[in-house]
Amino acid sequence: MGQKIHPIGLRLGIVKDWESKWYAEKNFPDLIQEDQILRRHIKRKLGRAGISRIEIERTDNRVRITIHSARPGIIIGRGGTGIDALKKELEAMTAKQIQLNVQEIRRAELEAVLVAQNVAGQLERASGSPAAAGLPAPRSPGTNGTGTAGFPFRR
Repeated sequence: MGQKIHPIGLRLGIVKDWESKWYAEKNFPDLIQEDQILRRHIKRKLGRAGISRIEIERTDNRVRITIHSARPGIIIGRGGTGIDALKKELEAMTAKQIQLNVQEIRRAELEAVLVAQNVAGQLERASGSPAAAGLPAPRSPGTNGTGTAGFPFRR
């Protein structure tokens, strides 16, 4: 029987980078819990924005949050009002100075999280299961983002 390994832990430091970048000796568990609360709040509030990942960097009294999104316009809002409101909410939750950065994901079909969210959204909207399951196949790229080579079910 094969050994099970964590798919992110295997790639950390090689292909993938850490999602939280900070170091603490004393209140480490509190900061980890605060990171999870911040991520959960952002994902709940901006569920439609196509968020792929949220990176958190910390210094003494500052928290820099980078949101990687397929639709940054939903996060930013008209004239930046959405991002300002989110920043005030997060500052009230943490009592620390927050800096929010939003990065656009140019090709959403290359992000597995976004493809999975798309399929899940189609299944929730009750568009037949075969149609939703077959939809990402022609658009999903292969391993290097050039086509569907190696995809087991083509239409």
